[in-house]
Amino acid sequence: MLRQVKPKNARAKRAMDKREPLQNENPKSTLFVTGPRTSQILKLCTADLRMLKKPFIETFTKKNDIKPFEDASSLEFFSLKNDTSLLIFSVHSKKRPHCLTLVRTHGHKILDMLELYVNPTSFRTLQQFKNKKPAVGLKPLIAFHGAPFEDPNQTKWTLAKSLLLDLFRGQEANEVDVEGLQYMIDISVAEVVEGEPAPELRIRFYLIKTLKSGHKLPRVEVEEMGPRIDATLGREQFADSDMMKSALKKPKGAEPRTKKNIDMDIMGDKMGKVHLPKQNFGELQSRKMKGLKRGRTPDGDVEMDDADMVIDETLPKKTRV
Repeated sequence: MLRQVKPKNARAKRAMDKREPLQNENPKSTLFVTGPRTSQILKLCTADLRMLKKPFIETFTKKNDIKPFEDASSLEFFSLKNDTSLLIFSVHSKKRPHCLTLVRTHGHKILDMLELYVNPTSFRTLQQFKNKKPAVGLKPLIAFHGAPFEDPNQTKWTLAKSLLLDLFRGQEANEVDVEGLQYMIDISVAEVVEGEPAPELRIRFYLIKTLKSGHKLPRVEVEEMGPRIDATLGREQFADSDMMKSALKKPKGAEPRTKKNIDMDIMGDKMGKVHLPKQNFGELQSRKMKGLKRGRTPDGDVEMDDADMVIDETLPKKTRV
């Protein structure tokens, strides 16, 4: 459970109110932290990730002696002071070479973590691909390929999918212009076979090109633009059930209120249901007409009809004007 801290004065209360959850949250920012020792591969990799994540980034240039899986209090402090919900911690050692630790927080407390060991032989930077690059701040198209990502149980691969989706999703948008989709991120993994080494996580970035096709719809082609990252999964820390429940809680008013008896059909037309009470046709009020009145006797009805006919004949006809 998250510890509730009470403010000591009005200034602290105002500062805490600014950090309170919002109904419409700001885009998630990422803090890049460097460990006590790093490598050139990690420097190039984090530089490319910062280029794609702009403008929602914060960067620490100084080295920090932190061990996230043993004591993550420093990362929680950095997250609180810089108002970032995602962190990328890069460190290189003989036991864990070229290690990127993806960290996600909730309420500036560690929610979950995952290590990625970057393969230095297959790594390619953004500048090694000599082609056009997307504009800053655009929302990418993200695709996941591989059966391990669809596992109903909580595994390393499902955690990797969730973390990478949060990392690259960018700003929330209800509608996206097709021309604004300038690049896509393809994340794939092969089948996991028992008794064999775990497959690598492959992350590819492609530039989307729309060409003339002679028809109404354009012809779409993709071209790799970098960076190219292959990584194996290392240690993980799954989220606590209570903290995850608190993180997934939706605020009141975030979802539109449902109206009773109003539905939408498959064609997008609004359909409504009208509920009527039980009707008694015996008590139904009808229009009163003299012609519908019953006489006292059947003969009386006939006599009244004859009298009406006689009266009608004696009356003078009205002349037209």
